[in-house]
Amino acid sequence: MSAREPVCRYVYDLDGLSAHVRDVVAALPPRCRMFYAMKANSAPEILRTLAPLVDGFEVASGGEFDKARAAGDGVPVVFGGPAKTEGELVRALTGGVARFHVESLLELHRISRAAVATGRTADVLLRVNLAGPFPDATIAMAGTPTQFGIEEAQLPQAMRAARQLPGVRPVGFHLHSLSNNLSPSAHLDMVRLYRDKIAGWERAFGLACDVVNVGGGIGVNYAQPDVPGQVGPQFDWTGFAAQLSRLVDTFPAHWREVDFECGRFLVAAYGTYETEVLDVKRNHAAHFVLVRGGTHHFRLPSSWQHSHPFRVRPCEDWPPDLPRPEAAGTPVTVVGELCTPKDVLARDVVVDRVRAGDVLEFVHAGAYGWEISHHDFLSHPHPEHVFHGRMPG
Repeated sequence: MSAREPVCRYVYDLDGLSAHVRDVVAALPPRCRMFYAMKANSAPEILRTLAPLVDGFEVASGGEFDKARAAGDGVPVVFGGPAKTEGELVRALTGGVARFHVESLLELHRISRAAVATGRTADVLLRVNLAGPFPDATIAMAGTPTQFGIEEAQLPQAMRAARQLPGVRPVGFHLHSLSNNLSPSAHLDMVRLYRDKIAGWERAFGLACDVVNVGGGIGVNYAQPDVPGQVGPQFDWTGFAAQLSRLVDTFPAHWREVDFECGRFLVAAYGTYETEVLDVKRNHAAHFVLVRGGTHHFRLPSSWQHSHPFRVRPCEDWPPDLPRPEAAGTPVTVVGELCTPKDVLARDVVVDRVRAGDVLEFVHAGAYGWEISHHDFLSHPHPEHVFHGRMPG
């Protein structure tokens, strides 16, 4: 045991990911397009797997734009994010960006200046922060004070600028109001609200949209039921798509494209974070399972304040000269190797048995895991990244 490093890795199922995304895209009604929101997981292997399956990538930085281009020169890219730099705008324009999602009046002017400087015309969608109200979800992007989008009351001013500024062509609106919504009916109600809002803006401003982006926000249920390593019921995409088809039939015919930009919903289920138990101990009547890893590898549970679902993979190999602590039939809190009590992956979860040397497998870890983590805090080694399955080419 002293001669090897403890198990610590992300494992991705590319074949399962491909099958899932094919089904998701195939269920979409005509005019609807699926863009992959790269912020969920931008590993090159993930991007190369998804590039031929989705209608394009949604990026939120110059770095993500470069990764999208590395995955495929011909992949359409739309550029969002609340704080774009002039350098990023120029880079995207010269790299053939399909369109920008504009977050403010100043950003409109910056895009105009970059477009003129590069001799290009930038297609833009105005991202509007609606007044709401919206369905309950884990994170609200609109209907409340946030840094996202143009306040609905300021839309007339932004619309005038978009029409007057050189190098800018307004082609529609972007509305992304929440994240991790698990209710298909609530999501349909939100899209219906978007339809009515945009139809009203078209009448008020005398324009006809080519493109409407209804954002992402379709969620993943991380709730852990009584069966270890399982999660609760997920968003019913098939039922949602069937109802969406009827709703899209009510959209104006000139809305030639209705874009979705999903991330978590596409990739979360196809990644697992596996980490070895280094110790099991009791402090003040509570049992702690200490693992090789933690929030510096997998920050999602800490960020969202939930106990992430995991299963225990027993490992029988253990040095006979070492004690082997365990916990059985009792609640345990899974913590990492960082010097902070906030390094928690799961709290008060009852396990049948867990011992030092066993491996915990955190499921549904394919989105917002490694990407949002503070990798180099305390300078611990990074986990391995293992990809199973076939990539195009």
